Parts: sequence; C-alpha cells; structure tokens
Amino acid sequence: MKLSDELPVDHRLAKVYRIGAGLCGAILVAFGILGFTSQLAFFDTSGDHIAGLSSNGLLSLISVVVGGLLIAGAAVGGNVASTLNMTIGTLFLLSGFGHLFILDRPANILDFGMPNVVFSFVMGLLILTFGMYGRVTGGLPHDNPYWRRRHPEQADREAAAARRSAAAGGQLGRSGAQTLR
Repeated sequence: MKLSDELPVDHRLAKVYRIGAGLCGAILVAFGILGFTSQLAFFDTSGDHIAGLSSNGLLSLISVVVGGLLIAGAAVGGNVASTLNMTIGTLFLLSGFGHLFILDRPANILDFGMPNVVFSFVMGLLILTFGMYGRVTGGLPHDNPYWRRRHPEQADREAAAARRSAAAGGQLGRSGAQTLR
C-alpha cells in the first residue's frame, strides 16, 4: 500500500492542508527575505539576528526554498499539500534535534542558536499538525475519506443502508401521493 492510497482526492480537509502550507510557507519566505535584505554573509556564524533568530545567508536561502515549496504545495492543494506538510514538518523536527546537539560547535554552519531550535520544533509541530489533521485519530467521522479507506467493508454497508433508506423514502413519497388522488 502506498501513502497516496490513504489520501482523499477531494475533501473539505484539503482546505486545512492548503491554509497550513500557505501560512507556514509565507512565514518562512518572509524570514528568508529579511535575511537577504540585511545582506548577511552566506556562511557567517557571527550571530546576526533577524526577527529574534540568529541567521546567515545560507539559512535565509533554505528558508526561502522551503517556504516556496510549502506555498507551491498550497497552490496545488489536496494530497500534495498534506504529504508536503507532513514531510517538511518532520524535517523541521529532525533539524531541531540535530541542531540541538551541534550548538556552539564548528558544525553549526546555519548559525543556529537556542531560539532557532525552539522555532524549528514549534514550526515543525505546526506544519506536521496541519498535514496530519483529519488523518490520525481514533474518532474520525464515518464520512472522512481516511476512515472509509481503513474500513471499506463497513463503509460499503453504511453506503448501501443509506441508498436503501433513500429509496424507501422515495417509495413512501410516491405511495402517499397516489393515496391522495
């Protein structure tokens, strides 16, 4: 089974995925552009700050690229936005853990400080939450495409019952009209 098999093609959840990707992407692009306008050196680790976070030209470039990916995912929407949110959210969390271990070491080429690590965790959880919204819970409603995909037999039974109920309602309506004549 592929991940795409579990995703809805067209569902109201797609709006959540798009909003999440677009909002988080816009924040990252704005951070990157602020870094470029401050003319930060590409590999500088002197502690230049943008919006309270230490930054350099490389981090600004990465922020613009990742933000642009999220915005592109928001433009495409649906399954793409959901998968992209989950992937990038996970990468942000991994980046936070990785940079936590290399703070104040020469390997810290992105000039991360503790506020950057916290931002990476918060942004990663936010993006991941937007991507997983409506997909991961035990109490999904039965009209949710993820629930239907995981419980196909029960979904088929409920759909058949709904069709029988609709057909019975139609029959009652016709017989009542014939009685009145």
